[in-house]
Amino acid sequence: MCTNFKYPKATDGTVCVGRTMEFPNEIPWQMGVLAANHAGQSTIVPNGKTWQAKYGVVGFSGFGNPQWYADAMNTAGLSAHALYMPGHCTYYAPKGDGTDIGALDVIGFVLGTCSTTAEARAALGTINVVNKMPQEIPITLPLHFIIHDQDSCIVAEFHAEGMRISDNPVQVATNSPYLDWHLTNVANYLSLSPENPAPIVIGGTTFAPSAQGQGFRGLPGDGTSPSRFIRALTAVRFASVPADRDAAELGTIRTLHGFDIVAGDIEETAPHGDVPELTMWSTVSDLTANRYLVNVYADPQWFAIDLTTTDFSTSRVSALPSAGGISALTL
Repeated sequence: MCTNFKYPKATDGTVCVGRTMEFPNEIPWQMGVLAANHAGQSTIVPNGKTWQAKYGVVGFSGFGNPQWYADAMNTAGLSAHALYMPGHCTYYAPKGDGTDIGALDVIGFVLGTCSTTAEARAALGTINVVNKMPQEIPITLPLHFIIHDQDSCIVAEFHAEGMRISDNPVQVATNSPYLDWHLTNVANYLSLSPENPAPIVIGGTTFAPSAQGQGFRGLPGDGTSPSRFIRALTAVRFASVPADRDAAELGTIRTLHGFDIVAGDIEETAPHGDVPELTMWSTVSDLTANRYLVNVYADPQWFAIDLTTTDFSTSRVSALPSAGGISALTL
């Protein structure tokens, strides 16, 4: 249950990508740093994919492994986001030819070696994502990958007949079903508008909107991925063009918080019983300022990581950030 979008480009050229991560609190998330000279290898199967990184990577990693990412950006201004795709993801049998890679290694590989979506498309063509998960993960993680540079977005999906890489013209993504279905569904919401409808006259009586906001009547408000896709697309489609970096980052943050899920909204069945689905964390990838902004469920504060001053000489993980919760204010 994740949402991803590119916010309108600011007047000063700033480009920000927002993402929420909704999932039960079952994965030990950490902040990961992957060295700019990282020698990568997918060890999920024998003779797994190897690569030599050129770019440093920062993002949310899991299980103490700085090469396993669900969301990240690199020093070249490219971001990548793994979103859940239940029922619409088919990984493949290992080939043993050096192309095999685990799903959790894909972002580390792409961001370590690519600077644009064109390069990412070519790199994705060299891998075979295998149907095997690390033993640390007790369940399969069906995923698709959303990759943004400043100008474009591509989506890698895993169909039964093979991986399909598609251009994403609306630069918005959620979860199942496949992207082409979501794009077709956009045609069902063409009447949405930030403007109120004009008054009409029936039988000599004028009927006018009773309040602001009727132009969005029919905008879906539930938590399903088709509904969130339309809501996210509508939000960024009609958002005012921000003036500068600060406005772009803040606009992206405010839009992201419109998709927050708190305990009690959604219950998900797990092997040990029902558990609440939560917005575990959210991110803003500022692709022009090389800033990676993060927010976690346990703390309302946002934190900004400056990739231009981050040490990318070593790979490592660190605990999720916290400012201690809500701050006191004396009046």
